[in-house]
Amino acid sequence: MSEAIQLHSETVVGHGFHHDDHGHHHQSFVSKYIFSMDHKMIAKQFLITGIIWAIIGGLFSVLFRLQLGFPGQSFPILETFFGNWAKGGTIQPEFYYALVTMHGTVLVFFVLTAGLSGTFSNFLIPLQVGARDMASPFMNMLSYWFFFMASIVMIASLFIQTGPASGGWTMYPPLSALGQASQGSKAGADMWLISMALFIVSQLMAGLNYISTILNMRTKGMSMTRLPLTIWALFFTAVLGVLSFPVLLSGAILLLFDRNIGTSFFLSDIVVNGEVLPNEGGSAILFQHLFWFLGHPEVYIILLPAMGMVSEVLSVNSRKPIFGYMAMLGSLFAIAILAFLVWAHHMFVTGLNPFLGSVFVLLTLLIAVPSAIKVFNWLTTLWRGNIRFTPAMLFGIGFVSLFISGGLTGIWLGNSTIDIHLHDTMFVVAHFHIVMGVASMFGMFAGIYHWFPKMFGRFLNNTLGYLHFWVTMIGAYLIFWPMHYQGLAGIPRRYLDKSNWHSFNQFGDLDKMITVVSIVVFAVQLMFVFNFFYSIFKGRKVTTTNPWGANTLEWTTPINPGHGNWSGEIPEVHRWPYDYGKDGREFIPQTEPVGSNESKH
Repeated sequence: MSEAIQLHSETVVGHGFHHDDHGHHHQSFVSKYIFSMDHKMIAKQFLITGIIWAIIGGLFSVLFRLQLGFPGQSFPILETFFGNWAKGGTIQPEFYYALVTMHGTVLVFFVLTAGLSGTFSNFLIPLQVGARDMASPFMNMLSYWFFFMASIVMIASLFIQTGPASGGWTMYPPLSALGQASQGSKAGADMWLISMALFIVSQLMAGLNYISTILNMRTKGMSMTRLPLTIWALFFTAVLGVLSFPVLLSGAILLLFDRNIGTSFFLSDIVVNGEVLPNEGGSAILFQHLFWFLGHPEVYIILLPAMGMVSEVLSVNSRKPIFGYMAMLGSLFAIAILAFLVWAHHMFVTGLNPFLGSVFVLLTLLIAVPSAIKVFNWLTTLWRGNIRFTPAMLFGIGFVSLFISGGLTGIWLGNSTIDIHLHDTMFVVAHFHIVMGVASMFGMFAGIYHWFPKMFGRFLNNTLGYLHFWVTMIGAYLIFWPMHYQGLAGIPRRYLDKSNWHSFNQFGDLDKMITVVSIVVFAVQLMFVFNFFYSIFKGRKVTTTNPWGANTLEWTTPINPGHGNWSGEIPEVHRWPYDYGKDGREFIPQTEPVGSNESKH
């Protein structure tokens, strides 16, 4: 009995624990792979679920691009797969709006929030701060399963007779609040709202876990200023999520009430087909405030993890210290603060008070300052570095390129006077896809290529990686850059057929080109998915614990770490994570004590 108690105490006390003693060698398949509480396995679950969603969301975009590039043309195969939604082989208007809605919802929330943040927060936080696992492994497991349930509800909405939600990914009332408004406002809209509620619960549990782990479970010597920038970025991401997601949850629940129990939070003075509805006193603008109070922090919930990972990848592969660590930290903090103060720049055309509008213009343009600091620091990290062009490095540099070019168009949209002309045109689509959508995907790809060896003990195929990068990079600019010109010409977004407008006919060939490139880029993403799953089982095996010559703690674990990460004691940290090219040495791990004659960084 006393021996059992002693063994248990050794297991619980962080530093005196061997993962062999942890009782995990008797795990069944279900407890190891399905209901796992190991943060590394949960990260893989988030990643693979995110990849599946990315394929679905990407396929939706290819389908509606077919309609935009070849309006009125028949593709009989579509009717085979989608039945009444694609009668005669042409995508029906109702189905088109459903595709646009689901594409936005899936990519923004299920791929770039859960897939990106869920994967890398789970995987990297314990490994890089020096912890055995998350603060609450059980809550961590629950966060994945709530995300999984949200996914099931969202997928199920694709198979109901009236179809999925089709009110746009923002789900503005009154369209989303009235079942009689359209087919996509019926049961599909309820399922969308229920799915989002489950998703938000998942994100809140995950976020609280990430914050607790970073603040409370750092190893000896790991002060906050010795944390890698990746961890700082994931920390601010979690804080943004915990503070802003509840606001969208309230909006979703109130919208469910309006839809199903006769309340009027977002409805007032509405006439449908000559029938005056009894709803009074609500405001559709209120929903916009609630949505965008999450919606703008959401942009940075998506971008910050990518920024943190790119900082790490650029430093490791240029063999140089990150330039301006404290400035990078300050800019992350400033972005996190300002993210909460700019939501109404999405609402310049709602009749917003012009003076209030000018305040939001100022705050919006202020975000350019910390963003520019980050860009200059990334470029200065690269400057005269001994650069290794790995696939991860290329995607990291691609992220910086996209962030610059996409960010510059944000200065236009942040100006209320210009935004009134450009609002709800293709210019907006081009801007946020480049700066947030594609850029964050590049950050995610950089992270996958860089940490894949630590996740699976094997390497991804480099040749396929290079092909993946170049086609995606060139394709992204070919798809989204021309949309800026369409927007300047006044072409509205979400219109499924513009061929009847003489003023827009000039862009017909351009739309065809964008559609063809979209199909090529989607095909290359499928090639990446093949590379990913093939390499898990058949990729070149990792033979050293630190294949990239990096300084952070995750590379001090065994090649295939067990549950508990380190087989002996957790290593102690003595320095910051960016000692590259110092005192004649290529890299100096964080665990190495600082020498008495060593130069200061």
